[in-house]
Amino acid sequence: MRKRTLLTFAILAGVTAIGLAQAAGTGAGAQAPQAPAGRGMAPPPIDAKVAARAVAIPYEQVIKMEKDLSNWGRWGKDDERGSLNLVTKEVTLKAIRGVKDGVYVSLARWADLQKLPDTYTFGETKHWMSNVNPVTHQVRGALDNIMYGIHDGTNSHLDSLCHYNMEKDGINVVFNGHPQNLDEQGCKQDAIDRMGPGVITRAVLVDIPLMKGVPYLEPGTPIMASDLEAWEKFANVKIGSGDAVFIRNGRWARRAALGPWNAAREAAGLHASAMPWLKQRNISILGSDAVNDVQPSGVEGGVPGEAKSRPIHLLSIAVMGVPLVDNGYFEDAAREAAQRKRWDFLMTVQFTRVPGGTATNFNALGVF
Repeated sequence: MRKRTLLTFAILAGVTAIGLAQAAGTGAGAQAPQAPAGRGMAPPPIDAKVAARAVAIPYEQVIKMEKDLSNWGRWGKDDERGSLNLVTKEVTLKAIRGVKDGVYVSLARWADLQKLPDTYTFGETKHWMSNVNPVTHQVRGALDNIMYGIHDGTNSHLDSLCHYNMEKDGINVVFNGHPQNLDEQGCKQDAIDRMGPGVITRAVLVDIPLMKGVPYLEPGTPIMASDLEAWEKFANVKIGSGDAVFIRNGRWARRAALGPWNAAREAAGLHASAMPWLKQRNISILGSDAVNDVQPSGVEGGVPGEAKSRPIHLLSIAVMGVPLVDNGYFEDAAREAAQRKRWDFLMTVQFTRVPGGTATNFNALGVF
């Protein structure tokens, strides 16, 4: 059975220290995470109109891509950085030289403090002052704590290469064929602390709603390789080696207009058939303002698991070694890019190197 590794972190942030609360994962023999109180265990049904938008792709085609798109061994048998190796010194320097205006925007959003249909995905989100008088309950100093699941449905994060696994010869493995070795302290290989200090490279924003003349894509809308090619012509940009590719489907614009929904189950996103195209372009990072995968995925047949439900995640992380950015915030970047009619810019992000971590906060900047 194909299983996904989910490791939820509660991060305690203060003026002088950052602490890691106990993490919990799902793997062989592990207990599945409990749903937050009041949410229930059964997921809501997928809207029929959303499901109707799914473009069918055979399960067997996804399984074939596991072999055809593999980057295992490409950067050596011990490599744990995957496609980040494509961000060479030359790539970084070229991206820096591309800055024209010195204008920068955030590409990140933090987890919502309210319990909503797309929040509290893997635990409660909470912010509280920690230096409080126990008798008067008055705040004594500017010290606070934060607790949240790093894979929360509204938190921008970059997945490490141990976040997804697949079965190979009867063994659960992560990128590069490393055994899936994890416990309550996290992953032993392909974790975020083994992927370097961060990345500085060129980013290409793919603004599909802009190209289609709509404010946002409806949930379930698939983004195909033909859409990516059409975008290159529309934006006069060529996606190339070492680029970070961020696909805007307008999730945050739709949320602002219509309110939150379960975007983990119903979302516009990449169709699995686009993955060979992205492999050819040698991208270093792939990101979306939702979950990257179109949901429902459109994969027909096969057995339940990630190849069926989240093929983009599986193929990117476990097969190609391409870290994914989920829930990125690209609204400000889209505005600045449209004003300049230039959709490539410098992207810089520092990783929060949690030992054994399955992700880092994506506290990235885009510089024009």
